[in-house]
Amino acid sequence: MSDILKGLEPERVFYYFEEICGIPHGSGNEKAVSDYCAAFAKSHGLQVRQDEANNVVIRKPASAGYENAPVVMLQGHMDMVCEKNSDVEFDFEKEGLRLKVDGDFVSAEGTTLGGDDGIAVAFALAILEDDSLEHPELEVVITTDEEVGMKGASVLDVSDLKAGCLLNLDNESEGQILTSCAGGMKSRAALPVRFVEWEGVGAEIKISGLKGGHSGAEIHCGRANANRLLGRLLFELNKELNVGVREVSGGMKDNAIPREAQAKIVLRPEDAARAGEIRDQFAADIQDEFGAADPQIKIELKIESEKEKEFKIFHPADMERILFMFIQSPNGIQTMSMELPGLVESSLNMGVVRTEGEEVSFCWAVRSSKKSLKFYISDQLAYMTEFLGGTYSYDGEYPHWSYRSHSPIRDVVAAAYKELFGKDAHIEAIHAGLECGLISEKMPDLDIVALGPDIFDIHTPDEHLSISSVQRTYRLIRTVLSRMKAE
Repeated sequence: MSDILKGLEPERVFYYFEEICGIPHGSGNEKAVSDYCAAFAKSHGLQVRQDEANNVVIRKPASAGYENAPVVMLQGHMDMVCEKNSDVEFDFEKEGLRLKVDGDFVSAEGTTLGGDDGIAVAFALAILEDDSLEHPELEVVITTDEEVGMKGASVLDVSDLKAGCLLNLDNESEGQILTSCAGGMKSRAALPVRFVEWEGVGAEIKISGLKGGHSGAEIHCGRANANRLLGRLLFELNKELNVGVREVSGGMKDNAIPREAQAKIVLRPEDAARAGEIRDQFAADIQDEFGAADPQIKIELKIESEKEKEFKIFHPADMERILFMFIQSPNGIQTMSMELPGLVESSLNMGVVRTEGEEVSFCWAVRSSKKSLKFYISDQLAYMTEFLGGTYSYDGEYPHWSYRSHSPIRDVVAAAYKELFGKDAHIEAIHAGLECGLISEKMPDLDIVALGPDIFDIHTPDEHLSISSVQRTYRLIRTVLSRMKAE
């Protein structure tokens, strides 16, 4: 442990957060952090269950006087989205995060922080450790692979769980009590490509400098998608010039709005100057379109060499199909809620594009608070993919979480927040997905809210966690638990 966070309050919360940050725990690589949580439980004499998916369930008996209170579940996920700046050398599979503190914020150098949702695990472990806290019987459920389709929660065995209410700790906005969320899925299209020989000068397009962000929580912010910009620029070049495409790639995660994208192309030597002019005009147009929401976009076109040589490029007919997918596939907000003004109802994010052997793949995060719209968007993607001669699939499908008009735990949290901080909490629904939908499907009588501290720019290397907000949120959680005593 590096002790970068030593001295921050609440001391034990930040102790455990730093411990977790020191263990690689990207989605699919959670065994070590799962073992850490299980070992923590055993060292504190607590009952623990660790399943084949590396989900961990830890139980702590009620404190004196709370034996008859409803069992409370605290829940979060242990995996993180692994994004880094392109100029940063970092191995998420092997290295612990390089933490830093700047004023009120904790962040990581050049990478995501994993406050989503490492802070939930830190809250839970600190609460389980604290024998001075008054609370009902606790069931702490820490799941895996949330960021790649909620795979841990989908296989979680709840047959032995007794909780009557759930505090999900996977929200990133203090003072917001979440009461419903969207469902979603991960969609993938693969288009076959043939390669042909073509002579010309090599060039590279690079789109960078975008803000990116969470494809659910920030899809409404009007930010650009690097993959879509790449497709548009290729389309503009192809309208006027002879262009060959060797490779396209962009984005890192389907649920992160892509910040960077690249293409390797081939031009006729006499077209190089005009290609630069088209790039210049395109860059000006994009600045005009996105300047307010995404002002740092950088669009580069670099000629590799003025000397002609032979390259392998996509067959022109296959290139047209790929451009069609870039330009014509739906992306971004699809519908807005009629019941809740201002809430995004359905959306999708073209998060990842890859050239892999003899195919180009496209991956989207699809979200909707209505099941029918989620599958309609999937059908649109499938129809387009198959029309273009490709193959389509989806996985990681998870349900939405429906609003309840009667929620005692919501009332307790709202009252505690008002008393502690002198203002009303915001009762809201969100477009991002939470594991609450899967858990409530398995435990339909469970009364659920989601809360958490302020975390900004999640799923990007600019992610930062507010220290003071962690302090207030921990105080709120402790207060809520102390108020769950049976009458």
